[in-house]
Amino acid sequence: MQVETHGHQLEVTPALREHVETKFQKLARHFDRPLDVRTQLRVDKPHHKAEATMRIAGKALHADASAADMYVAIDQLADKLDRLLVKHRKKVVDHHRGENPARDGTFG
Repeated sequence: MQVETHGHQLEVTPALREHVETKFQKLARHFDRPLDVRTQLRVDKPHHKAEATMRIAGKALHADASAADMYVAIDQLADKLDRLLVKHRKKVVDHHRGENPARDGTFG
């Protein structure tokens, strides 16, 4: 998994970068392929905001979260991305599940 972390008018400390990477490691369990995630952290007083865009097989998934603390915002963002990945994976798996009516000769 490749995670890019950027700060918008905020210095991304090694502790913040490590927290983002450890929280996003659980996202890799959904797909065998490596994931590319671009994360942006910023402070909109009084809230801290974390946004992420993830590219998967030509699709882009975007989520954002805000909280009073940057670490809490990152945790919420990781949870939102996890839910988006589960939803995306169900769509892909359910779409290809079952028999194709055109193959077995029955229609309707």
